[in-house]
Amino acid sequence: MECSFCPRKCKVNRADKEGFCRVKGLTVARVGIHEWEEPCISGTHGSGTIFFSGCNMRCVFCQNDAISRTNYGREISTETLGKLMLYQQNTGAENINLVSPTQFVGQIAETLEKYKSQIKIPIVYNSNGYESVEQLRRLSGLVDVYLPDLKYADNSLAVEYSSAPHYFEVAAAAIAEMKRQRPKNVFVNGMLRRGVIVRHLVLPGNLANSRRVLDYLASFDRNIYVSLMAQYFPTKDVKAHPLLGKTLTQDEYDEICSYFKQCGLHNGYFQELSSNSESYVPDWSIDRLDKVLSEI
Repeated sequence: MECSFCPRKCKVNRADKEGFCRVKGLTVARVGIHEWEEPCISGTHGSGTIFFSGCNMRCVFCQNDAISRTNYGREISTETLGKLMLYQQNTGAENINLVSPTQFVGQIAETLEKYKSQIKIPIVYNSNGYESVEQLRRLSGLVDVYLPDLKYADNSLAVEYSSAPHYFEVAAAAIAEMKRQRPKNVFVNGMLRRGVIVRHLVLPGNLANSRRVLDYLASFDRNIYVSLMAQYFPTKDVKAHPLLGKTLTQDEYDEICSYFKQCGLHNGYFQELSSNSESYVPDWSIDRLDKVLSEI
């Protein structure tokens, strides 16, 4: 079947070869508890992450490049994916957090249609925002929390940094669809049970883009929840880049946090600059993944 899961519509038959996303079948790279998401996502017991392999973007600064740029991991069935969701629920995780899911949206919808009735904790769809509205509609009623990025309001940066043409228009439409499905954020004991949080990673030397992102979000919905992320650090591929080769400064981040309030946004999450460390990158050990797969 020709792939049209994401806005690229690369039309590759992924039964035979890799798509633009560099993966074929349903492939996972890591299953584990993640304690460093937003407080309303990680909570006390951590978020039950399922990291998928591949990506439909090409961010030059990607911090998860070990799994996003290769077919790393294990190919599984939708049946196994369902069992992994139940496994995460049984660990006591606060939610089931599907990370970089876009290239497998069809299999995810199929899995949730079968297993959703057995899952008593929220399903989180954690994506880069470069999504097809048509495909997102397949998830209506199946996903409880959407956690999309809005990386760029400047499409020239989206092309230069992420090879993602028309990123802003595509991501803005995707976020609007997510908000249509989950229009109100619902918290129970401080934990997000349903709703949308838009993430924005502040890039060094690119504050004008961040201000434009916040301006758009304020014009879209002043009450929208926004997570301003300070966790950027230069990976080996951008060490020589005149802007991206630097770390984000406290002054830069503080300026965007102040602008968040100036442009009229009310609901936000902010990070300590100490989060910009490689120590927060997950352990991609295949042995860890194989151990989980052997236990389900």
